Amino acid sequence: MQEAISLKQISKIYERKIALSSLSFTVNKGELVALIGPSGAGKTTLLNLLAAILPPSQGEILIDGHPLSELMDHKKRAKKIGIIRQQYDLVGELPVIHNVLAGRLSEWGLIKSLLSMLIPQDKEYASQALRRVGLTDKLYEKTSSLSGGEQQRVALARLLVQSPEIVLADEPVASLDPARAEDVLDLLVKIALEEKQTLIASLHSVEYARKYFDRLIALKDGEIFFDLPASSVTDDQIKSLYRLKEIS
Repeated sequence: MQEAISLKQISKIYERKIALSSLSFTVNKGELVALIGPSGAGKTTLLNLLAAILPPSQGEILIDGHPLSELMDHKKRAKKIGIIRQQYDLVGELPVIHNVLAGRLSEWGLIKSLLSMLIPQDKEYASQALRRVGLTDKLYEKTSSLSGGEQQRVALARLLVQSPEIVLADEPVASLDPARAEDVLDLLVKIALEEKQTLIASLHSVEYARKYFDRLIALKDGEIFFDLPASSVTDDQIKSLYRLKEIS
């Protein structure tokens, strides 16, 4: 298997708080990995490091064998890494098509980007992506008028248009009810498999993590608590992961 991501002794320290401590693991191309663990365990910090939004305090992150620090060019990074969040990162006042086509901005020059605000460019990309996420009829609707589940599908369509090799999903279904959460997760995993993408998602729900992902990396207090195939994680391990420290 070819490595997509490799972390070597990664730490992240905010002032005096250790958010992540000496993490080392690899993720192979095409793997479906869920990050689980209690609030404050470091899941979002880890995803922000992988997305190059934050620099590590110590250690090195490799993408396809090359340091992530070499991927500072926005266009190159957009081809490698895409991120989807709980808040969707959409502009509610804009029509759906503009939010989807934001996934093409790294491909366009300034003039084409500005022109697209008046006359959407590469419209066929948006149409195809929205068809795949089941929103064919929403192309020109105001994004803020859509439900939460529909808005997360728009964010998925934007990722389809961007077409990165690695998808990072930070609590992508935390604000959705269970039925819509399952719809979005099912779609997210299906697209990753079809596009042969590597998917790393942080999730509050262990049930969803076990159901949709091949591998679970559990974080607790900024360290790896376990890193196992989803099928071999026991209920006792889950209980230990979420057990509060006893106050003596």
